[in-house]
Amino acid sequence: VQLQASGGGLVQAGDSLRLSCAASGRTFGNSYMRWSGWFRQAPGKEREFVAARKWSGSSLYADSVRGRFTISTDNAKNTMYLQMNSLKPEDTAVYYCAVGPSVIQSNVASQSAYAYWGQGTLVTVSS
Repeated sequence: VQLQASGGGLVQAGDSLRLSCAASGRTFGNSYMRWSGWFRQAPGKEREFVAARKWSGSSLYADSVRGRFTISTDNAKNTMYLQMNSLKPEDTAVYYCAVGPSVIQSNVASQSAYAYWGQGTLVTVSS
C-alpha cells in the first residue's frame, strides 16, 4: 500500500483546509484498509491521533478536533480526506494519513496499529 498525502499549507486562524491522501496498491474496504486514519505531529511533540474512519462509515475523532474536522473517503478515487474548519494555531503540525490490516475500532487511536503511512503534509496556522 502506498499513500500520498497532500493539501497542507499556510493559513490563518479560522480558515479551512482540506487534506487529501491518495492510496494505491489496495482499495478502501480491502482487509488492509478497512480503517483509515489521520495523525499529526506538532513541533517538539509526540505524534497524536486526529481521526479515523471505517470504510463502512463509522468515524472517530480526537476531542481536540471533534466538531471542526471531518474525515471522509471517496472510494471511486481511492482517496481519503480530512476537512479542517475553524483552524487554530495549535492545529499547526505535520499531518499523516495511515492504514493497516490490524486496525480495529479498539485501537484506531494507536499509531502502532497502522502499517502504512503517507509522507506527511505540513499545516501551519497563523494567529
